[in-house]
Amino acid sequence: MLTLLGERLKKLRNERKITQEELGKKVNVTKVSISGYENGNRNPDTETLQKLADFFEVSTDYLLGRTDDKPNEKKEVKQLSIAFRDGGQELTPDEEEFLEQQLQQFRELKKRFMENEQKDGK
Repeated sequence: MLTLLGERLKKLRNERKITQEELGKKVNVTKVSISGYENGNRNPDTETLQKLADFFEVSTDYLLGRTDDKPNEKKEVKQLSIAFRDGGQELTPDEEEFLEQQLQQFRELKKRFMENEQKDGK
């Protein structure tokens, strides 16, 4: 019996292109536990739920289906736009697009860095 938690967890995991085993290692549970969460056969405890939300950079409310608001890069760029005001003016659309591209590149580098650290056994 699939649950909203299970569906969202599986979708987020697939978007990150990681296995159940890799996710389990990140949040300190077994592959069997991740499979159980995704299939709706078990529920994570509060601590694990928070670790999952932190790992995927979403709220626990999003994972549990209490909200459909999922943080995305557009919101982050808007927040950065406000933070980087120049002389009281917000960033131009071109500057926001550039920032969004930089943010995406940063995330890709971070992901590769994490993968390399994992390979090196750190």
